[in-house]
Amino acid sequence: MSLSIRNQIPGTVISVSTGAVMATVKVRLDGGQDITAAITLEAAEALGLAAGSAVHTLIKSTEVALATGAVEGLSIRNRIPGTVAGVSTGGAMAGVKVSIAGGELTAAITKDAVNDLELTAGSPVTALIKSTEISLATA
Repeated sequence: MSLSIRNQIPGTVISVSTGAVMATVKVRLDGGQDITAAITLEAAEALGLAAGSAVHTLIKSTEVALATGAVEGLSIRNRIPGTVAGVSTGGAMAGVKVSIAGGELTAAITKDAVNDLELTAGSPVTALIKSTEISLATA
């Protein structure tokens, strides 16, 4: 199966916490970063997720926000440091490729945000991703 989701990062489940309807799944990405996905309990069970399970984290580029300074006072727990590898701008939107340990993320943000943040190749950034915007896939 091919997917249009550009951010497909491999990792290993380190823990699964379940509730009545939802589960939070902590994943250690191959680059060493920890990321949390909030998925339905039904999906976690259907995938057979447990500590040690190999997974791919799937993150739409439109769900990746970027910060250039200290990140405080946010409920977003998934914060992955990286460096801008390249910026492609269009009329209103831009694609920003971010090099992270073990791979690359793409963020689709507005052209105005690229300009306001002064993003260029080499700029240090933090990718911010809500746990509810991360899907998981098994092989």
